[in-house]
Amino acid sequence: MTKLGQWLCGLVLLGSAWAALALAPPGLRLPAPYRQALLPLPVYLLVAFGCYSLATVGYRLATFNDCEEAAAELQEDISAAREDLRRLGLRF
Repeated sequence: MTKLGQWLCGLVLLGSAWAALALAPPGLRLPAPYRQALLPLPVYLLVAFGCYSLATVGYRLATFNDCEEAAAELQEDISAAREDLRRLGLRF
């Protein structure tokens, strides 16, 4: 299962549990403080997911590895392309 499938499965499970509790079926009545905390729960979870996403992107960006060999190879390719274009008459 892909990561997207895992997230969607979890979202569906949480959403159905929230809907079952928030819609208050006839046999289940939650006390008012629980109900008041339950209604904005999707918004809280969305904010928490946004914070998690920003933290993950920030961490991955901070620990991004430099590829010295790939940078040198790219510079060689750029030099070769410039020489080829100069040979064809293009001026830089």
